[in-house]
Amino acid sequence: MAWFRAASGAARFALRRNLARSAHHRHVARAGAGPVPQPLLQPGRGFHSTQPRHQASPLPPRPVPLSRLSDSFLDGTSSVYLEELQRAWEADPTSVDESWDNFFRNFVGQAPTSPGISGQTIQESMRLLLLVRAYQVNGHMKANLDPLGLEEREMPDDLDPAFYGFTEADLDREFFLGVWRISGFLSENRPVQTLRSILERLKQAYCRTVGYEYMHIPDREKCNWLRERIETVKPWEYSRERRQVILDRLTWSTLFENFLATKWKAAKRFGLEGGETLIPGMKEMFDRAADLGVESIVIGMPHRGRLNVLGNVVRKPLRQIFSEFSGGTKPVEEGEGLYTGTGDVKYHLGTSYDRPTRGGKRIHLSLVANPSHLEAVDPVVVGKTRAKQYYSNDTERTKNMGVLIHGDGSFAGQGVVYETLHLSALPNYTTGGTIHIVVNNQVAFTTDPKSGRSSQYCTDVAKALDAPIFHVNGDDVEAVVHVCELAAEWRQTFHSDVVVDIVCYRRFGHNEIDEPSFTQPKMYQIIQNHPRALTIYEKQVLESGQIFKDDIERMRNKVNSILEEEFINSKDHVPRKRDWLSAYWAGFKSPEQISRIRNTGVKPEILKRVGEAIATIPENFKPHKAIKRVYQQRAEMIETGEGIDWAVAEALAFATLIVEGNHVRLSGQDVERGTFSHRHAVIHDQETGEKYCPLDHIIMNQDEEMFTVSNSSLSEFGVLGFELGYSMENPNSLVIWEAQFGDFANGAQVIFDQFLSSGEAKWLRQTGLVVLLPHGYDGQGPEHSSGRVERYLQMSDDNPYVIPVMDPTLRKQIQECNWQIVNVTTPANYFHVLRRQVHRDFRKPLIMMSPKNLLRHKNCKSHLSEFDDVLGHQGFDKQGTRFKRLIKDQNDHKEIEEGISRLILCSGKVYYELDEARKTTKRDDVAICRVEQLCPFPYDLILRELKRYPNAEIVWCQEEPMNMGAYFYINPRLYTAMRALGRGSIEDIQYVGRPPSAATATGFSSLHVQEQNEILQKAMQPEPIKFPI
Repeated sequence: MAWFRAASGAARFALRRNLARSAHHRHVARAGAGPVPQPLLQPGRGFHSTQPRHQASPLPPRPVPLSRLSDSFLDGTSSVYLEELQRAWEADPTSVDESWDNFFRNFVGQAPTSPGISGQTIQESMRLLLLVRAYQVNGHMKANLDPLGLEEREMPDDLDPAFYGFTEADLDREFFLGVWRISGFLSENRPVQTLRSILERLKQAYCRTVGYEYMHIPDREKCNWLRERIETVKPWEYSRERRQVILDRLTWSTLFENFLATKWKAAKRFGLEGGETLIPGMKEMFDRAADLGVESIVIGMPHRGRLNVLGNVVRKPLRQIFSEFSGGTKPVEEGEGLYTGTGDVKYHLGTSYDRPTRGGKRIHLSLVANPSHLEAVDPVVVGKTRAKQYYSNDTERTKNMGVLIHGDGSFAGQGVVYETLHLSALPNYTTGGTIHIVVNNQVAFTTDPKSGRSSQYCTDVAKALDAPIFHVNGDDVEAVVHVCELAAEWRQTFHSDVVVDIVCYRRFGHNEIDEPSFTQPKMYQIIQNHPRALTIYEKQVLESGQIFKDDIERMRNKVNSILEEEFINSKDHVPRKRDWLSAYWAGFKSPEQISRIRNTGVKPEILKRVGEAIATIPENFKPHKAIKRVYQQRAEMIETGEGIDWAVAEALAFATLIVEGNHVRLSGQDVERGTFSHRHAVIHDQETGEKYCPLDHIIMNQDEEMFTVSNSSLSEFGVLGFELGYSMENPNSLVIWEAQFGDFANGAQVIFDQFLSSGEAKWLRQTGLVVLLPHGYDGQGPEHSSGRVERYLQMSDDNPYVIPVMDPTLRKQIQECNWQIVNVTTPANYFHVLRRQVHRDFRKPLIMMSPKNLLRHKNCKSHLSEFDDVLGHQGFDKQGTRFKRLIKDQNDHKEIEEGISRLILCSGKVYYELDEARKTTKRDDVAICRVEQLCPFPYDLILRELKRYPNAEIVWCQEEPMNMGAYFYINPRLYTAMRALGRGSIEDIQYVGRPPSAATATGFSSLHVQEQNEILQKAMQPEPIKFPI
């Protein structure tokens, strides 16, 4: 192969020389024969902006030397093809076409003697090959994609035969195009064809109402697969029966929007007018997918067209949709437990139904609820799809599929699209391919594409994944159906992403009461007079003679009759089903139903058994010597029961949940080792590189995904969204996302704000997702200190001035709160808070400020007896062994301690520094209590401690600045507790911590130490603390 690479430059030189010579002779011949002939191909249309671009008439193309063909087949990925061809020639010169035989003989000193077929020269073979390739690469540039025909775009030079030196005289010459191991036009079994027929078939394949982009895919098999379906002898055509189905579906799509527009003229509905062909396209895609083995599809989409998709694709009852338009009614259910939440607008709601397919099968469709934040739902859908695959044992990833619908502006503009795309091939995130459908309005709200993206197409981002992209004119419903079916076939064949770009328009503005001509006057002048896709298709099928006018009228009357009937029934519609309660969620309680509190302790023998498993390395495995020492220490901890650290407590929680049959998944950046090199859940053989995960070997014949720990891509938004979607599928699991540092979680703020904190209230969707945010002030600077606990506390919805019912048998405090926020200080309490997520019959998100230096702190240890369920052991209290929402002072104080002069309430690792300072200063009159659960606030335990220390000064101490941390959350709630006891006012709550600051922490190590010492000194000062001074 070396000689071939070395000779490629010489080949280009020879080809340029010969082409230049032939071009010169043709130019002379033309000069003597008369006027230069017109180009064989005319410029096509584009759709990049609403501003027409006027151009002077282009000069006739002229032959050019190969030096201008910088993207020729001799460069880039095409050199791979030539190398394959050359290998075949070396093995057997007769296995390639004669012209290629002559071409390769040039390089080994064997001069060619044969002129080729019909006088076809080597140079002409190569030029024709380049012409065909040009259509495969750039034919989409000439395709008729824009239904509005707004912009004339210049045809690429390489689509013109004259660019390669061909003239009108060559049109009826015969050429041979056979190439080894290539399909389509270049297939070696293709007959000899004239240049005219070759051009006609190229235009038929690449320049009608579908534009294909696939030549960026560096895989011959995939390209050949597509070529076989694109470069067909005859264009695809549907039978009369299929056309009836397509027409019926397009009629439903169109008349549904007409009906809503008639009944609710002033309502926002974000209709699909201008893109109605989406509905028949999606339905045919789902039918084809079902035929190919898909049983369940998870859908994510924005608000435009959502009601149409809900009604016509997912089959949400029309009367329910109409009822929601009329103001709706809250769901009514018999018995206790009515919970309706705060609700959301109708075009954000999700649902799930089973629907029959055209092929006689049934397919389950889930449309995920989403906010107005475009594309934020993308990773949620992918995560939910992956979870469905796990729970249905869909290891081939062919039964469950994700479909994402995008807008053109958001697909190009929102970074989470790229983050989601790049999860597609990662082993623990792949779903076997997602189908992306872009409803391309050619305008984003009011922004033209030229202002909304730098790339030619809004879909260009998908090329990074080698995904094929099918651009289609949204007015051609049969073309839309064709590419949607092709996308389903691609996904089921190659298990990778594919994009369908439906180039359409928005008949109205961003919503129905918007005025679009303010910003796109020319576009909307054209739209005003442009026929609907249904009108275009009705005319087409009438002209075909396959469907008659009476058939069309009957179809329209049937649809309108059903719509009217459903509208009448909607007035009395009473929904009775919370559709989030799928089979997995049956029996789980709503916030209005009392859930029994369960213990989370584990039998000692189980702890010992799983403890040995998590600390065992196979004998023939050779870990790093430091890791071997870590595992030896872990084995000693389990054996003696003493000194259990954070990593072992976590592993014990995971292992005991696995023994109980629960799925455990931990994901995030560097989580296998742990950012702080503490977890070592996956270890590496230092000689072979082989990996070993002890938690994969807890029970016999353990499923390889039952415990999953996976380093993620460097993404917060995308990966957190994925794990959220994963956690929503099945409650019998512990799903955890860990940030590299707590500070970095704000890269996923949309997920926290729009989904995690409010999803249950808006959409009645529960999730038990755990978020670990490393937090703590240890001198690492402003970006590695704070998990921003104040932001999550601010989003908490518990009332700071009302003490809820706290009786253990009646308590629903956590159920009625939107999420839980904890800052845990012992390994045992960490163990129990993780197990608590699973051991109850409702689900709530858990936000945890996880430690950094406590991971190895000498005092941050637990005894194994704190993990078990044995009466009398350390962790066992009045109710049993469970998570401690508040840890009382460790000095074994009596129920009433009148001699304590100061009660310090704190949270997190500052406790250990306060305890050390208390010992140093011998302040035995100071009590320190740890608030382990910040939200919902543990009023009952706070009241208990306030009663215990009736004479104590009340202090809240934190490391964070005053405007951060938990202070502003704790202050009013602590006052409410004090008020209930008649214990002073809010001014009697003293503050110890850093003063207000713009940055979370100082970047100077010495200043950090000084600030930390000042906090400890003030907390232990003998005189009363004067706040706010």
